[in-house]
Amino acid sequence: MDDPSAAIRRWYAEDLRLRAPVRRNMSVVDAYAAVPRERFLGSGPWVVRPDTRPDDTFTTPDSEPHWLYHDVLVAIDLERKLNNGMPSFWAHNFDHLDLRRGERVLQVGAGTGYYSAILAEIVGREGKVVAVEYDADLASRAKANLAAWPQVEVVAGDGRAHDPGAVDAIVAFAGSTHPAPLWLDRLTEGGRLMMPLTGANWWGFILRAERQGEAFSARSIGGVGIFPCVGGRDDSAAERLQAALQNVQPRLVPIRALHRGEPAADVGDRVWYAGPGFWLECAQS
Repeated sequence: MDDPSAAIRRWYAEDLRLRAPVRRNMSVVDAYAAVPRERFLGSGPWVVRPDTRPDDTFTTPDSEPHWLYHDVLVAIDLERKLNNGMPSFWAHNFDHLDLRRGERVLQVGAGTGYYSAILAEIVGREGKVVAVEYDADLASRAKANLAAWPQVEVVAGDGRAHDPGAVDAIVAFAGSTHPAPLWLDRLTEGGRLMMPLTGANWWGFILRAERQGEAFSARSIGGVGIFPCVGGRDDSAAERLQAALQNVQPRLVPIRALHRGEPAADVGDRVWYAGPGFWLECAQS
């Protein structure tokens, strides 16, 4: 049977390819074309936030799903400022995650499961996505919504504490001042961590770190303003990070490596930012 929404999903996915842009991994584009966004957002009408004026909400005139196939935020809980996330923003991030079919992914902050399904499409049936959501109600909704993707395991719990076993990639959907030690422990050789590293004002950058033996290369792939991660915030570190980001373009954060532990006294001039249990090395050193 023909899928009447397939054509509009493909248009939406190709539009995101240009907006993100997606340059490296075309399976990201195919994944957006495959997943029906309305399945994860409840019945309409929906409250959306345009990409150019995110503070100016718009309620769709009806419940026709075509309203969702634009680069807009869609409210999940207006009072808590929770939304489904900007599609082009996550398409950009997934393009830089370098996911391949058959890989194992830990997703921290599954929400209602839309981006869990996108990740599942990218890694395929032979891959696995462990989607952890702290909010029990959202986790329950995600589990029901993701029934068609058997490669996804939905966990109601703390994504910073849940042990997924060895994984090839970790992607966090909420802002922390430092990575969970368990995340770094569980990354395989060549494994990638992608997380929002955010200051006191909830703004910061997307950190991409890659395991190389016991070392981790690190760089920024762009700026972000995002909801905070439960258990991932340290107030003093948040202030230090916000200060470090002043007058720095988020895409050009001058870092090259992530180190575990506290920086030694003799590396002071190499430290760009230090948070609980880790530090980032300056690119110019």
